[in-house]
Amino acid sequence: MDPKDLRYAPSHEWSRLEGDVCTIGITKFACEQLTDVVYIELPDVGDHVFTGDSFGEIESVKAVSDLYSPVNGEVVAINKDLEEDPGIVAKDPYGKGWMVKIKVEPGSSLDKLMTLPQYEKQIASQDH
Repeated sequence: MDPKDLRYAPSHEWSRLEGDVCTIGITKFACEQLTDVVYIELPDVGDHVFTGDSFGEIESVKAVSDLYSPVNGEVVAINKDLEEDPGIVAKDPYGKGWMVKIKVEPGSSLDKLMTLPQYEKQIASQDH
């Protein structure tokens, strides 16, 4: 996926809405901050998630961080490859490192999330 086509949350998740399914992962910046990812906890298929609520955790050698949903909906797929090799997230955060797919509730959009230029401005301000 091209990072320019994605939307970004302040908590460093990226999202792409295709039809009524939203694919979610974490950004390259987040991977760089976490360093070595050792474990990822994802929800179960069928779980309901809500905008702004945690849907899982990512654990690195440095810290454990919550993963937040940008939309309301039902989890329709999880990336099972991450259970075997959580390092995929760092190697390919916008491709093979996707985490969950959520069937969004009608009327959901990603309009509240940042575009790539807005996100880059946010992370630049956090580097200080």
